[in-house]
Amino acid sequence: MSSGSRHGTALVTGASSGIGASYAEKLAARGYDLILVARDAARLMALGEKLEQQHGITADVLRADLADRLDLDIVDRRLRDDRTISLLVNNAGIGPNGPLLKADTAYLDRMVDLNVTAANRLALAAARAFSARGRGTIVNIASAVALAPERFSGTYAAGKAFVLALTESLAAELKDSGVQVQAVLPGFTRTEIFDRVGGSMDNLPQDSVMEVGDLVDAALAGLDRNELVTIPSLEDAALFDSFRQSRAALGPHLSRNKPALRYSASPVAA
Repeated sequence: MSSGSRHGTALVTGASSGIGASYAEKLAARGYDLILVARDAARLMALGEKLEQQHGITADVLRADLADRLDLDIVDRRLRDDRTISLLVNNAGIGPNGPLLKADTAYLDRMVDLNVTAANRLALAAARAFSARGRGTIVNIASAVALAPERFSGTYAAGKAFVLALTESLAAELKDSGVQVQAVLPGFTRTEIFDRVGGSMDNLPQDSVMEVGDLVDAALAGLDRNELVTIPSLEDAALFDSFRQSRAALGPHLSRNKPALRYSASPVAA
C-alpha cells in the first residue's frame, strides 16, 4: 500500500462497474490513490484490492446510494473534508428503461435524484473544496445526447444536458482558481447500463458502440489536453467548435429590453 500518492486521491462515483470502474483502473495506473463509491460494497472491495495489488496504491471503499440524501451527505462531507482528494470523477447514474411516456414515474424520480441532484451536489462540494485549496480536477460524465435530446428519452437527455451546462458554468466561475473542469460526452458505451434496464447493447448498431476502456482512454487524453468538453467519438473537432461559435453568436440577442421586431403584432385582415 502507498502512504500517500503524489497525485493525491481520486474519488470515483459509480465505481463498481462500467465507466467508473475503468476510470478507477486507469487512474490507479497513473498513481492515484482511490476512494471508490457505489452501492455494491462487495464489488468495490474486490476492485480496490485488485488495484492495490497491481499498482501499489491505496483504495478506500465508501458504500453509498447517491439517490439517498443521507448517503449523499456522507460523500459530500468526504469531498469537503479530505484534503488528499485532488480529483472527482462524477460518474454515477442510471439510464432510461424505455420511452419517456411509458416510463415509471418513480424510476424517473430516482433518475433525477441520481443523475442531476447528486451530480450537482458533488460537483459543487468539489468545486468549493478545490477552489479553497487552489487545485483540483472535476470530471463530470455527461452524454452525447445532451447535444441531441430529440434522439433519446427526455428525462435522461435533460439530465445530461444539465450536467454539461453545470460543467460549462462552473468552468467560467472557477477560471484562474487552479481548478480544472471537464465534461465527458460518451455515445453508446459497452457497459451494464442497458442490461440493468432490460436492454442489450447487442441490439444496437455495433459501429456506434464504444468499448469502455477506449472511452476512458480518450476522456483522459482530453483531460490531459485541458479540454472543457470531450466527445470521444468526434473525429472532426471543428464541428463542435462551429457549434460553440454559433451558440456564442446568439449571446448578444438572448436578452433585450424589447421584443424582436419579428414578434410585432401584425394587422388583422378585414
